[in-house]
Amino acid sequence: MRILAIGILFLGVLTAGCGKAAAAVTIPPPNADERGGPVEDRIAVFAGGCFWGVEAVFDHVKGVKKAISGYAGGAANTARYEIVEIGRSGHAESVQVTYDPAQISYGQLLQIFFSVAHDPTQLNRQGPDIGPQYRSVIFFASPEQQSIARAYIDQLNNAKVFKGRIVTQVVPLDVFYSAEPYHQKYAARHPNDLYIAINDLPKIGHLREQFPQIYRGK
Repeated sequence: MRILAIGILFLGVLTAGCGKAAAAVTIPPPNADERGGPVEDRIAVFAGGCFWGVEAVFDHVKGVKKAISGYAGGAANTARYEIVEIGRSGHAESVQVTYDPAQISYGQLLQIFFSVAHDPTQLNRQGPDIGPQYRSVIFFASPEQQSIARAYIDQLNNAKVFKGRIVTQVVPLDVFYSAEPYHQKYAARHPNDLYIAINDLPKIGHLREQFPQIYRGK
């Protein structure tokens, strides 16, 4: 649970100095990406650990119009933080990204998701957060998204760009449920929070370093 994780992190800071988030991995862009079509806003949903950090990363990407923290993978009656946090709801902490395909593609979002937003080789956890609610998932909204995501995972596994195999699930999006208001823009509103400083702010830094052409400041 995140409260326990924050306590462990705080103890680590006191005994061993300030920790750092895992280093980003430089990966190639996907060989397959979105084809042409109507240039209108599109939706992508990703889960990769605590939604605070994933949302914070995509909030700094040019072409992303909105990033919302929430829950996906479970039922409506369990889409509440106090239930999801237990790890038995079926939900994963997720982020719904609304983007302009004229500025950024689904494949580019995937590249960011895999390289700086989280570690796709960690099973049912992400850093200090442990449980199926922190699993790595791509919730596809169309057959095209499914095809692009699966092809990219195969591409990255075959290239052996990570030390382990990617465990990211690729599953259809049923319903996305927005999280409680106090979770939205949490990293931006609480930059001095110890958890954010150790786990999430470095991700934004990695985004700026690896993707300067699409990085967006405040």
